[in-house]
Amino acid sequence: MGETVGFVGVGLMGHGMAKNIVEKGYPLMVIAHRNRAPVEDLVGRGAVEVATLEEMGAACSVIFLCLTGSPEVAAVVARLKPVLAAGSVIVDCSTADPTVTLQLAAELAEKGVGLVDAPLSRTPKEAWAGTLDCMVGADDAQFARLQPVIACFAAKIVHIGGVGDGHKMKLLNNFLSLGYGALYAEALALSRKVGIPVAKFDSVIRGGRMDCGFYQTFMGYALEGNREAHRFTLTNAHKDMRYVEAMANAAVVATPLASAIKNSYAHAVASGSNGSEDYVPHLADVIAKANGAA
Repeated sequence: MGETVGFVGVGLMGHGMAKNIVEKGYPLMVIAHRNRAPVEDLVGRGAVEVATLEEMGAACSVIFLCLTGSPEVAAVVARLKPVLAAGSVIVDCSTADPTVTLQLAAELAEKGVGLVDAPLSRTPKEAWAGTLDCMVGADDAQFARLQPVIACFAAKIVHIGGVGDGHKMKLLNNFLSLGYGALYAEALALSRKVGIPVAKFDSVIRGGRMDCGFYQTFMGYALEGNREAHRFTLTNAHKDMRYVEAMANAAVVATPLASAIKNSYAHAVASGSNGSEDYVPHLADVIAKANGAA
């Protein structure tokens, strides 16, 4: 297949993505962070574990990053940069600040190394199934080179534009999805407060024009109590909305809605919710409690 692939960040999303890469025939190198279980699973499927990022960078032609945000991406790139060969490419699947993405791309280009942003949509369930959505920022040549590898874990791949454009589109996507989450949480709190049970609320919305996939996973917790229905943390939601706000500030766009949505998640994280363990649908509990409707 021509490429030797490295993968940094085999967490909730990355584990399934990496699983599909190695099972579809690409040589794969992985590295452990805090949780060894995904690494051991991937090694059992044929991946090779490396001890250091430098070892991975020296051996791989394509390295995928699936990390929390831009600070983590920049730290990993700083360690990989000295050992990467000209012609290699880093593919950042994180939700990141486009300004940082463009800066890192310029730094790597000085060494003849590419940087492509390829953030994701959907959940760990689709990552495992290989049916994620992926929005790619790359030139035409890099996109053509990487599309077969990305297709291992993504069923819908959209070439948005140049470097940084994938991350810009991802922030717009998350503005919408996290806005839904904030809206659902507040509507459910109001529903309870005025005496409409959650099941009755759902019986009206489900199957109607306001229904969608995000609503269904959100209600998987609010209605059915499934904590794993939508595994995207409140901490990451708050971080992503801060990035949306920053992008809007740089573009001189007023953000009354984006800022309100960001503050919903900021409230959840600041009020004592375990934002690194609690997920977006759990925002409904935070808003209900704040309004005496828990």
